[in-house]
Formats: sequence, structure tokens, C-alpha cells
Amino acid sequence: MSETSVIELSRESVNNNIRFLRKKYGSKVRISSVLKANAYGHGIEQMAPMLEDAGIDHFSVFDFSEAMRVKNSLKTDASVMIMGWISPTHIKKAIFSGFEFYIFNLDRLRLALKYAQLQQLKAKIHIEAETGMNRSGLNQRDLLKVIEIIKSNPKHFEIMGFCSHLSGAESISNYMRIQQQIRKYHKMLTTFTSSGLTPQFRHLANSAASLVYPKTRLDLVRVGILQYGFWPSTETFIHYISRRKDKSDPLLRILKWKSRIMSIKEVKTGEFVGYGISFLAQSNIRTALIPIGYSCGYSRSLSNKGQVLIDGMLCNVIGVVNMNMIIADITLTNNANIGDEVVIIGKQENHEIKVSSFSDSSNMLNYEVLTHLPKNITRVVV
Repeated sequence: MSETSVIELSRESVNNNIRFLRKKYGSKVRISSVLKANAYGHGIEQMAPMLEDAGIDHFSVFDFSEAMRVKNSLKTDASVMIMGWISPTHIKKAIFSGFEFYIFNLDRLRLALKYAQLQQLKAKIHIEAETGMNRSGLNQRDLLKVIEIIKSNPKHFEIMGFCSHLSGAESISNYMRIQQQIRKYHKMLTTFTSSGLTPQFRHLANSAASLVYPKTRLDLVRVGILQYGFWPSTETFIHYISRRKDKSDPLLRILKWKSRIMSIKEVKTGEFVGYGISFLAQSNIRTALIPIGYSCGYSRSLSNKGQVLIDGMLCNVIGVVNMNMIIADITLTNNANIGDEVVIIGKQENHEIKVSSFSDSSNMLNYEVLTHLPKNITRVVV
């Protein structure tokens, strides 16, 4: 390994997770694989082809640049849906490329119409309704205006979907708010369809909602964190296993992050380790220097808290996390040597460091830990 660290991605885990989701949702529900934020840190260029091989034919991203990366990574003309940002200059290219995209305000709809007319093409649109999250989406008044514009220009719009986003389906504390959103979604959908317009896909559920609120699955589910082998929250996992005899986790983590020992040092009792005076050796110890730090996505908040796997053992990260290096206490290992593998996330022999352990130590969400992994870390499929 010539790089300071490498992320390995398991094809077997991808296939396992997609099989689980298909069985859970049934054959009538289409899965849209969410690849925003560099595929939740896993890497768009690596994940898209694996998911395509697993049978996924619809992908969701946040912006135009991500849509292009997905398109250029696929072997087939799968559907790519942009849920968020498209600059005005890229609306034209999005329509030309056949990308589907959300309409959440009148300005975007008018731009879409303008460029669809110029190119004599149909803009593939998903109408996003504001149902109570108060983030993006059309209110009832603007929805009526959207209906009017679409009906006046049927040659330039293909209505791919009618959608909304639920605010916190991973927590029971949001139950009443979610129920209100579901009711409002169906009310606005009725307004839309009663005007004579019919979306190809009704979609409301993300990963959490697809598990906790099965009726929200509708025609399509936007699956993010689940496909990568993680549960949206502990509550959702408990909800899943509560009625099952088998309490084991059916999902497999795809990602393993590993590095190498670059140097080993003997530190005597009473000496400080690293910057400042945050760690004082209470006895003679042996330390390993590892070439990753906060510039690599290893949070500085893990100083004197984090752990890594070396020689099959959990080793504490000691001292302050540096920009490009961390130091681990390897005193209890038997055979640790320069060049040996260091597992930052993943399994080594009988132990595993989970992404959730980062969350416990740093108050970061699973999503944060994953998406903070820099794009320049080499990612390989195994």
C-alpha cells in the first residue's frame, strides 16, 4: 500500500444489502439508490457500478455534478434524479442529459420550461410538495400555479414523480409530525391528480420511513444509509427486530478503512506524548505512529478517545490528533511492527471498530463520519 490509507468496499456486502431491501419492500416498489455526498463517503465511482450490477436502475443525487459522475460511472442508461442544487446554467444540460430533477419552486419550473422549449425536449420533473418540514417544496398555492404551467405546456414536461420528504422518521418523537406530513402529502397529491396530471412515481419514504412507516413506500423508495449497511438510528433497528425471532443484524457494512504503522517508539514513564500535555505516560509504553489525521477525516475530537485495531487488538489513540498523524498505544500487542495493517473502521481478526463508535466518542452522526471521509482517499472494490 503506497497511500497513507485506503478504503476497501465489499461487493458481497452491497449484494447482501440490496437483496435484503428488495425482500423487505417487495417487487412493486422501485429502489432509488441515494449517492449524494460522494455516496455517503463510499465513493460514487465505486458504488454506482456495484449497485448497477446488483440490479439498481434508479439513482438519486443532490446536485448536477454528482449526476454527471453517476452517469459517467454506469454501463447503462439508468435513471438519475437530482434532488437539490442545479445552477441556472446547468438546467439546460440536465434536460439534455435526460436527468430527472425536483421542482420545488416556480423559478425552477419556468427555467425548465424555457430550456425544454429551446431544445424541443421534455424536462423530466418530480413535483416536490411542502408537507411540513419547511425546507424545500411547493405550498398549496404554488402547486396550483405549477399545475397550470404544466397543463399549458404538455409537450415540454414529463411528470416523473410527486414527492416530499419526511422530517425525522428515524425517531418516535416525531410520530405526530410525520403523520401530519403523510396526510398533507396525500391531500396535495389528490389536488395534483384531480387536475388530470398523473406522476409515474409517488415517493415519500427515505431509509427510516421505509422501515417504520411501510405505507409510505408507495411506488419508489429513496434508500440512502440502509444500502451502505447502517441503520438510520438505534430505534429503527429495534423496530425491525422487535417482531422477529432472529435478532441479528441482516445488513453488512460495505466500508473498511485501513492504514499502516509508519514508526514505532518507546516512551518512558512521566513523558508526554504528542502536542501539549494532554497525555502523560503512566508507565513505560510502546507507541505506533499512523499517517492519518483530521485532514483525512479522523476527527480531532477523537484525541485521547479513539481506538484502532493493530495485531488483532484494540489500541487507544493517545495524545492530540494531528493534521496528518495519530499515535496509538501498542504496549499490549505482541507482534506489531512497522508496516503492519491498522484498521480505523472495520474488522481485524475477532474485533471490529464500527462507525457508531466514532459517533459515541465525538457526538458525530454516522452520516457525518462517513461523509467527512475525503474524496482523495483511494477506494478499492474487493
